[in-house]
Amino acid sequence: METTKLKGGDVALAGKLVSVGDKAPVVTVVNSEDLSDVTVGGAKGKKQLIVAVPSLDTPVCATETRTFNSKVAELDNVETITVSMDLPFASKRFCSTEGIDKLTVASDFRNKDFSYNYGTLIADGALAGVSARVIFVIDEEGTVTYKQIVPEITEEPNYDEALEALK
Repeated sequence: METTKLKGGDVALAGKLVSVGDKAPVVTVVNSEDLSDVTVGGAKGKKQLIVAVPSLDTPVCATETRTFNSKVAELDNVETITVSMDLPFASKRFCSTEGIDKLTVASDFRNKDFSYNYGTLIADGALAGVSARVIFVIDEEGTVTYKQIVPEITEEPNYDEALEALK
């Protein structure tokens, strides 16, 4: 079982352990724009950047999503999806307000398939039931080539390292 921290205290992550070198599980989340199904993981013939966040309604998650939105605009052949447990309606409002238009924002609220199958589900503490702050890069063939569990949930990820992993 992997862990992260919330304000210095250990937080356990539940679900299946996905590591670099593993085939990325294929799961379905809900597109916040139109409530359609979005598939993440697996081989798509292009790289995938999957950004898991606890909730877009927090300053760090909002900053992270805005930052990736601006940085992925410069990338070719990369599908970027931010996944949270937020309801699609709230996520859509966030995207509209913040001008998020270069990546897909999706919700894992229905059955937590993403969070469970990628091992990002917070198992205990104040944020139990939402996703930890984790970034995955998946290659064109569906293999996980990079994983960053942000050590402290209240802090931003290492953007440069994640973006370098896409090259």
